[in-house]
Amino acid sequence: MSVFAAAMDRIFTHASLAAPALWISATTSEERPIRVIARAPDRITDFGVGRLVSDTMVVDVRVTDLPAPRPGDLIVIGSESHVIQGEPVRDRERLVWTLDLRPA
Repeated sequence: MSVFAAAMDRIFTHASLAAPALWISATTSEERPIRVIARAPDRITDFGVGRLVSDTMVVDVRVTDLPAPRPGDLIVIGSESHVIQGEPVRDRERLVWTLDLRPA
C-alpha cells in the first residue's frame, strides 16, 4: 500500500470528515455501504452576457469502496437520495472518485 492510499484510508475513516452512505446500482440490484466526503460548492455558469449561480452536490468516494460507479446510480446519504450525473472522475493517483450528484 502506498503512502497516499494509507492517507486516503485514514481520511475516509475519520468520523468528522467522511460520512456513511449507501450506493445502489441503477442496472443491477447490487448495493453496498460506502463512505463519502460531501461538498456543496456553488457553480458559476456563463450564459450569454449573464452568469448563473447554482447549488451543486459533489462527493468523493474511495475507488476501493466503489470500483465502477456509473451515471444513474443512486447514492443515499442519511435520508437524502442523490443520482450520479455525468461521468465519474478519478484523481491523479487513481484512489478517489469525484461524483457529481443531483437530487433523486
